[in-house]
Amino acid sequence: MDVNFALLATLVAYLILMVLVGLAAYRFTHSLADYILGGRRLGAGTAALSAGASDMSGWLLLGLPGAVFASGMNQIWIAVGLTIGAYLNWQFVADRLRRLTFAARDSITIPAYFENRFRDGTSALRVVAALVILMFFTFYTSAGLVAAGTLFEGTFGIDYRIALAVGAAVILVYTLLGGFLAVSWTDFIQGVLMFIALIVVPMVTLSHVGGWSGATQQVGEMDPGALDALHGMGAFGIVSLMAWGLGYFGQPHILTRFMAIRSPGDIPLARFIGITWMVVALFGAIFTGFVGMAYFGEAGLDNPETVFILLIQSLFNPWVAGALIAAVLAAIMSTIDSQLLVSSSALSEDFYKRFLRPRASDTELVWIGRATVLGIGVVATLLALDPEAAVLDLVAYAWAGFGAAFGPVILLSVFWRRATRNGALAGIITGALTVLVWKPLEGGIFDMYEILPGFILATLAMIAFSFVGRGPSPEMLQEFDGVRSDLRAS
Repeated sequence: MDVNFALLATLVAYLILMVLVGLAAYRFTHSLADYILGGRRLGAGTAALSAGASDMSGWLLLGLPGAVFASGMNQIWIAVGLTIGAYLNWQFVADRLRRLTFAARDSITIPAYFENRFRDGTSALRVVAALVILMFFTFYTSAGLVAAGTLFEGTFGIDYRIALAVGAAVILVYTLLGGFLAVSWTDFIQGVLMFIALIVVPMVTLSHVGGWSGATQQVGEMDPGALDALHGMGAFGIVSLMAWGLGYFGQPHILTRFMAIRSPGDIPLARFIGITWMVVALFGAIFTGFVGMAYFGEAGLDNPETVFILLIQSLFNPWVAGALIAAVLAAIMSTIDSQLLVSSSALSEDFYKRFLRPRASDTELVWIGRATVLGIGVVATLLALDPEAAVLDLVAYAWAGFGAAFGPVILLSVFWRRATRNGALAGIITGALTVLVWKPLEGGIFDMYEILPGFILATLAMIAFSFVGRGPSPEMLQEFDGVRSDLRAS
């Protein structure tokens, strides 16, 4: 049997399944709230796995294994930081954000929440937040599409541009049709696939390199430093890698899962499912990169980010390989669809409805949402035409942008009753500008991952400017205190 035929048939079946899920979700999408937030009716398991899958993206199966393959176990600090950040986000932000977004005039987008939470009558907060979403999701979505094109090109030898167009078209179809429910349901399926693949691939590879002792021996002979998690990693480097965990507090596509969960009572179970999934998946990705070093030996790989795909093609039956490679596609699609939807909501809810057509019907707004999904998808595809772009670099930039711009504002909005509109606006602008300015600079302190200085400066700016101008209104304080009382009573 032709290997490529088996792989292609399996992937086509998977893509058809995603479109069918989109069609099923279409039946339940009647209003803009349904299209953008699923009517706030996600169950614990769906919320947890869709948050994890949309969070990790192709970075989990391409970028992280590639980083470990290229540099060794010192890249483990990224996973440590991410795990801590994700747990703190679920533990301390999820419940509060779910309650506050509902209390603040049933806000269905992050920009709307900022405007309603801080009673911003000027709409400046909503506009600035929406612009930040559109800017950084452009890079994030492009990273995912680069990964999709690389996957098809590397697997089937298809021209990169054709592969890019096919991947983008399928994602656009089901996202455009079913909105948030389609994205969440498909992300749940994709999360399961990713989980299985990240257990199976490193375990099978270990059996081919003489088990864990064989793998460590072979890697140690090639590069002893690759075995050491502290190799070349002073305190500065470790803090910089662990700072990835700060990004969780500001990622719109993760925060919307908190907002959409059916009830705050579902959050503890969702947290347990989500963190368990994440720990297994992250360390599966790390071990894939590590055992890949032993399997491919001194020859190495031209592109380290293809290690997961090449292990699958080398070690598995074509039909099994097709299912496992579908997990890579799943990882890519699960983030792109969420990013498209959040970007669409920024245009349809935060610009179109707010400024152009305040009285637009739900039907009109849903179709505007679908049109903006299509438009943003086309733009992101055009930006992804450069196949040389590194997935990890693009994701790191966007992750830092959201973490620094939104993270401090989200945290202070749910924990500090004295926070104000001026403080939130200063925090968003400071965080975003710090990342934009810091990224191009090199050498010394500027080698630190830009999310850390951005997060610190944005926090300080929000606190300082919250004492400039009017303090929080009685309505804001009453709303905040009411949510806090509900939390204590639950």
